[in-house]
Amino acid sequence: MQTDVVVVGAGLAGLVAVCELVRRGRKVILLDQEPESSFGGQAFWSLGGLFMVDTPEQRRLGIRDSLDLARQDWLGSAGFDRAEDFWPTRWAEAYLQFAAGEMRPWLHGLGMRWFPVVGWAERGGGLAGDHGNSVPRFHITWGTGPGTLAPFVERVLAAQADGLVDIRHRHRVTSLQVTAGSVIGVNGEVLAHSDAERGKPSNREVLQSFEIAAASVIVASGGIGGNEALVRQSWPRDRLGEPPKTMICGVPQHVDGLMLEHAAVAGANIINADRMWHYTEGVKNWDPIWPNHGIRILPGPSSLWFDAAGNRLPLPALPGFDSLGTLKELCKRGYSHSWFVTTQQIIKKEFALSGSEQNPDLTGKDIPLLLKSRLGRSATPPLEVFKQHGEDFVVADTLETLVEGMNRIGECPISFDHLRTQIEARDRELQNKFAKDLQIVAMRQARAYIGDKLMRTAKPHKILDPKAGPLIAVRLHILTRKTLGGLETDLDGQVFGRDGKPLIGLYACGEAAGFGGGGYHGYRALEGTFLGGCIFSGRAAGRAA
Repeated sequence: MQTDVVVVGAGLAGLVAVCELVRRGRKVILLDQEPESSFGGQAFWSLGGLFMVDTPEQRRLGIRDSLDLARQDWLGSAGFDRAEDFWPTRWAEAYLQFAAGEMRPWLHGLGMRWFPVVGWAERGGGLAGDHGNSVPRFHITWGTGPGTLAPFVERVLAAQADGLVDIRHRHRVTSLQVTAGSVIGVNGEVLAHSDAERGKPSNREVLQSFEIAAASVIVASGGIGGNEALVRQSWPRDRLGEPPKTMICGVPQHVDGLMLEHAAVAGANIINADRMWHYTEGVKNWDPIWPNHGIRILPGPSSLWFDAAGNRLPLPALPGFDSLGTLKELCKRGYSHSWFVTTQQIIKKEFALSGSEQNPDLTGKDIPLLLKSRLGRSATPPLEVFKQHGEDFVVADTLETLVEGMNRIGECPISFDHLRTQIEARDRELQNKFAKDLQIVAMRQARAYIGDKLMRTAKPHKILDPKAGPLIAVRLHILTRKTLGGLETDLDGQVFGRDGKPLIGLYACGEAAGFGGGGYHGYRALEGTFLGGCIFSGRAAGRAA
């Protein structure tokens, strides 16, 4: 035996697992196919949001949250309805207990801190027992994705210096060693050195093969979001309809899902592979890092949402309310894109770009820059740059000119009269303090929360009011992102075989395990549960393997 545990994947889940293994005195070899520049994986690029329940940050803002309310929201969103949801359901309950209890003090003890305004993601907009967060729960880590990684990166590198962890970059696992129903190690290929910057594609030149024997193997290799062919293959056509003709990619190319296939060949059971989480508010990155690079707009509730032909989308397709419901509506209509029609006043307060690199104030922990960027007269500097250089943005002083610009880049013509009629109808609803347009109701409800009123929801105004201009249209693409299904595991991260028995020696965590058990989100996510799931499931696997 060469080591106690091999961990495959140096993303957040893998790093958390390594920290726990080292704490237990286990010797670890950490393998990753990418160069050292990409240490930390996808989490580096994230906004650093964590789903936590009944925190001091919530209470300071007047938010009354509880485990019971969070459980109601989670189960209403998940819709667990399959026999294979046995372990995912138990993982969901375990995470809820963690998020309402130990999670914040444990992470705080590791040095993590959070932005004081809690975000309200996936608001749902249906009945109390249906999908969505009843209250704001999206806690943005101070330092965003890099700040979320930092405590674990520091500990893993310290363990490496002490000789407890052997980190091997450019080592790609191609198979698991299996004997008598137990995993006893890994086989793979050493790839040539690469100077590729973080997130950029690295070469796949093979120098030699390797074999490593170990008592346990933890798969922490991520999902399939960077592999469009696998995304299309797994697409739930019976529930969502046909996938769009074109999509953009929200994760680096190396998020290829191949390790999941290697685990399946070894006998591991993958469940809920048709459950996935893709965003409907993607824009093409004007300065791409990886191929087909897309960025998600995190919208407030005020922009009007139209399909590619200029028809306003129905409920639940409101900005920031129901990602999967909106995706289903758009797939039903058969277009490759949709549109936000909005104003400068709205984007200044309501548009945020997802990603650490798009939020230098939060990522750099720069309070003066944050105050200037978030409370100034313009939108944040990265968003203003997108508005200027992004191919999906149309800016105009009049609606007629705006429609001309939309028709230049859209896939089908939009009628100026039809679009104007719909916008004017919405604008008339603002003449009273009450309205039948449920988007207007939602906007006003959002401003009842002090965090939204301060930072995320513009004062209601008419879209066609020149004082709110210029007018802005944003062409929105489907953005591939997360795998909600994965390797079936028990609460220790122990992987099951297709025969229903534990595959001894094999563990999984993070997105490879559907963030826990093979799909602890069910059909829908509440946001903040991806990084949170990586931390929780990585900790569990590291404490058991």
